Amino acid sequence: MNARRRFLQLSASTAALGALPALSAFSLRANAATGAPRTLRIGNQKGYLTLLKGRGTLEKRLAPLGVGVTWTEFEAGPVQLEALNVGSIDFGDVGEAPPIFAQAAGAPLAYVAATVPRPQSEAVLVPRSSAIHGVADLKGKTVALNRGSNVHYFLVKLLRAHNLNYADVNLVFLAPADARAAFERGSIDAWVIWDPFLAAAQKTLDARILADATGVVGNRAYYFSSLKYAAQNPDVIKILIDELSQIDQWGQRNRPELAAQLARLWGLPPEVANVAIERVQFGTGPITKAILAEQQQIADTFFDLKLIPKRVSVLEAAAPGLA
Repeated sequence: MNARRRFLQLSASTAALGALPALSAFSLRANAATGAPRTLRIGNQKGYLTLLKGRGTLEKRLAPLGVGVTWTEFEAGPVQLEALNVGSIDFGDVGEAPPIFAQAAGAPLAYVAATVPRPQSEAVLVPRSSAIHGVADLKGKTVALNRGSNVHYFLVKLLRAHNLNYADVNLVFLAPADARAAFERGSIDAWVIWDPFLAAAQKTLDARILADATGVVGNRAYYFSSLKYAAQNPDVIKILIDELSQIDQWGQRNRPELAAQLARLWGLPPEVANVAIERVQFGTGPITKAILAEQQQIADTFFDLKLIPKRVSVLEAAAPGLA
């Protein structure tokens, strides 16, 4: 993303957010009066949104409102957010870290919902026979992770919790596929990764979990829109989040079937998906100031590490109705 793009100014954002309820009401009245069709352009990764697409229930609920739905699949959150930034999509799903970079690039991001924390779904892996048995043993070792990702933040906090500094490990920045290959070759000592890559390494590489994120970081997933779309279409966003919550509730009651469906989407063996889903915590709800405060900690950490060029105010990405 182009990090030189201008940041949203706090004063301007505050004024804009203050005007959002009135804008929303005006837009809804205008749509009702004119019958103007609306479109919801969803950017989905292979996950809950893809399952929602397959059900077709969202389209049925939005049809009486005159809202059409289009779907575009993306490989990762950062690409989705770039699409949001250039106005190509209205909604998507993402992890904790990519929105920070999107805001730093000036994207008109709005957080609209979040999952409960899922700390067991990311971890530090070592080979089964490794002499590394505690986090303190990582000092001086070569550790691979995806730069600027959720696990980057997790490792920083994990090291601090064990009285280690960020510079105490030799970091190698690798995408998941490259990191897996390096792990399998034995050219790195540890790998910090998330599911389903985490589960796949456990099942197929006999990797051992050194530490997961429990008690260290939350590891939430987020649903996002743009500030403008969220303000003008609160009825659409509400229905969309409700549909995702229903899938979440169904998944909690039907873990084996959820794992089977995701295994097919991910192109992974069922036993790998089962491991990933067994440790998932279920629950999707509204964004709160407390949740955005968690995001602010990530933003501040990334700024301190010089991963983003300027400080980010996460509250600028608060959608209308923040609790």
